[in-house]
Amino acid sequence: MMKRIAILATNGFEESELASPLDAIEKEGWQADIVSLKPGSIKGWKDGNWGKSFNVTLTVEKGLADNYDALVLPGGVMNPDTLRTNENVKKFIRNFFNQHKPVAAICHGPWSLIDAEVVEGRTLTSYMSIKKDLENAGANWVDKEVVVDEGLVTSRHPDDLPAFNKKIIEEVKEGKHAQQHA
Repeated sequence: MMKRIAILATNGFEESELASPLDAIEKEGWQADIVSLKPGSIKGWKDGNWGKSFNVTLTVEKGLADNYDALVLPGGVMNPDTLRTNENVKKFIRNFFNQHKPVAAICHGPWSLIDAEVVEGRTLTSYMSIKKDLENAGANWVDKEVVVDEGLVTSRHPDDLPAFNKKIIEEVKEGKHAQQHA
């Protein structure tokens, strides 16, 4: 069955954290849409410099969680720091949680989850530098390669991408999750 996954990012995402999940999703024969703040393209960050550009499929204002089976949030520092302050982004993320659909965030990606107010009471991981931010938002932070909490998949950094991608695919195949968190 054809699945459709939204990858939410803007300029300054960690290139491997978008490209690797995108490749894994497409290898399953599923559609991956890059959702961003503006139409056109977004540029990745790789090895301390600007990297490749990726074409934006649609803007977050036009993106509806209803049209997707899951959401992926790549990290990088600039990307989530920009996304987390956008009201449409927060609403888009919350809609995936409200519909009990899988959400995956890696590295600094969980920053956006804090501002969407969806981490309280959840167990997750991230890049070490945002551990305290997540704990202050009510999350239970653990230092593991990949963590799954009721359809929420999180990982720490690019080295974790193989495990992260595997869990994204598993969670999408499982579908909606009965969530106990409000």
